[in-house]
Amino acid sequence: MQYETVDAVITPQGSMDVLSRAEVAKLLDTSQGGLYTTLRNCALAVLNVGSELDDGKELLERYQSFDIQIIPEERGIKLKVTGAPASAFVDGVMIRGISEHLLSVLRDVVYVSDKIATNPKFDLVSSEGITNAVFHMLRNANILRPNTNPHMVVCWGGHSISRSEYDYTKEVGYQLGLRGLDTCTGCGPGAMKGPMKGATIGHAKQRIRDGQYLGITEPGIIAAESPNPIVNELVILPDIEKRLESFVRAGHGIVVFPGGAGTAEEILYALGILLHPDNAALPFPLIFTGPASAADYFREIDAFLAATLGAEAQQRYTIIVDDPARVASEMKAGIIEVREYRKQYDDAYYFNWSLKIEQEFQQPFVPTHENMRNLELHHDLPRHTLAANLRRAFSGIVAGNVKDEGIRAIEKHGHFEIRGDASIMDPLDSLLKSFVAQHRMKLPVTEYVPCYRIIK
Repeated sequence: MQYETVDAVITPQGSMDVLSRAEVAKLLDTSQGGLYTTLRNCALAVLNVGSELDDGKELLERYQSFDIQIIPEERGIKLKVTGAPASAFVDGVMIRGISEHLLSVLRDVVYVSDKIATNPKFDLVSSEGITNAVFHMLRNANILRPNTNPHMVVCWGGHSISRSEYDYTKEVGYQLGLRGLDTCTGCGPGAMKGPMKGATIGHAKQRIRDGQYLGITEPGIIAAESPNPIVNELVILPDIEKRLESFVRAGHGIVVFPGGAGTAEEILYALGILLHPDNAALPFPLIFTGPASAADYFREIDAFLAATLGAEAQQRYTIIVDDPARVASEMKAGIIEVREYRKQYDDAYYFNWSLKIEQEFQQPFVPTHENMRNLELHHDLPRHTLAANLRRAFSGIVAGNVKDEGIRAIEKHGHFEIRGDASIMDPLDSLLKSFVAQHRMKLPVTEYVPCYRIIK
């Protein structure tokens, strides 16, 4: 099938539209080197906004002729795109929001390579060093807002959700917006778009003109979850672990909507951190919510967490069903507690330095068949370590479901094998089967073929 494409030359609008000759030379060297594939794939994902597609491999195959080049000029740079999705243009001119997102891709991919990955000043081995690198990435993206009270609510949830669940996410976002709270999501469709859409109306009613709609993603997932058009600040972190750390460092509370394997991964990441003894007294509001039709979904999530992580984990979150106003009210109250805690311990409002995150949550996990097979999933592990390994298991499933490299690995080597105690594997298997039955693994129009096998 042929898809309509457009060729265009774009002048970036923003912080990188005026560059020195040395900076332009670095960009040229970078674009022609090992980073080019990352730049191209992320740029294509941004240009594919609005597409009903959640398969990174399919997107790359659909637009095989797509190319992006950097053209140096005396006053900066221009970007030349060929074979770009036509939906990114109106009357031959690229939509401004998409152009801004394209600039974010260029900014983040180049910055991580030039200033972080190859810079000996950054220690990407120690926990403190990784957190320092995450801070610099977010600061470079200019999304940290000092001298303002805590206000950022991270919203997690699936891209494949029902219409009633989507409408519910909008209503929660609206209630958050009415209370002056901003939203941060994984930047894609579904439960990542709905809260932002609702918040725009709440902000409009309160005459809030500088609302922040922050999207945080990474190169492996962006092709399957293209940024939605409401995102006005986009940040691309180099891997899923730094993406997740960005959520909990920059956010002041988390609302979790129904979702699939990716949402379960996020839940386990947050709980694994909050279960660390050093974080026991740290306030961090965490609310699971959805419409009445999602009550069974959260019962299954709650039962899985009780069976694997125990009652201590259950005490760290609240489940609220079918009550958007209460969700927003309790989140606002929780963020006020966060503010008082940060004030008492002299921690920044805009970046949570006090949160203890172990290296097992920070070091990139590559979901190869061997790594998935060797995951330790046993009850004799500390609770936060078990949560970290369960998070990795779900991360592998996400990779096998939607990421280009993961899909190709499954096609070549077959299913991922996940092994562990029967008392963990049984509730894990039950939860995954419920996700499949509820069409939470893929978009409803596509048939899901499991990429994993549970072995007890």
